Amino acid sequence: MDIAQLVQHYGLFAVAVGTFLEGESVLLIAGAAVHRGLLPLPAVIAVATLASFLGDQLFFQVGRRWGTALLARFPALQPRAVRASTLLERHHLPVILSIRFLYGLRIAGPIAIGMSRVPWWRFFLLNLLGAVVWACLITCIGYGTGQALGYLLRAVDADELWGMAVLLIVAALAWWMSRRRRHAQASAAPDR
Repeated sequence: MDIAQLVQHYGLFAVAVGTFLEGESVLLIAGAAVHRGLLPLPAVIAVATLASFLGDQLFFQVGRRWGTALLARFPALQPRAVRASTLLERHHLPVILSIRFLYGLRIAGPIAIGMSRVPWWRFFLLNLLGAVVWACLITCIGYGTGQALGYLLRAVDADELWGMAVLLIVAALAWWMSRRRRHAQASAAPDR
């Protein structure tokens, strides 16, 4: 089975799992696969919307039921939770609609919202709307990126790709060595 067949057979399952948890990278790749004709656009958007919505609903319920216990277990999070709760009470509509677009808050955001006084039905409706917008937008960005990469790669031959790969590897090694050297110098420097 080649990669195209794997994507066609398991792509929607991967979209469901990926968007349930985090999702942007999986959905961008799925959008590129839609451009290549490997996955159907309506199915990708529908699966991403549903999985993303269900994931956020689950994390909202985790926050609603066990949020206080989580804060008791991790007291360092208390000041941030109070700040987030204050922000949510004042501006819950834009926060709920945009939380899935904020990198790193995809799981923590719905938990924090669940800990707030936002009614479950309001979160349910806004979460559904946010999931639809997010799935459509990210899939379309992936589709456009796939189209642009396909156009660029048609103009590039294999020798140029190998050359670019070598340059990227050399640049990555140089960056890594420089960073390692600075870290070693900082460690060796006497404390003042």
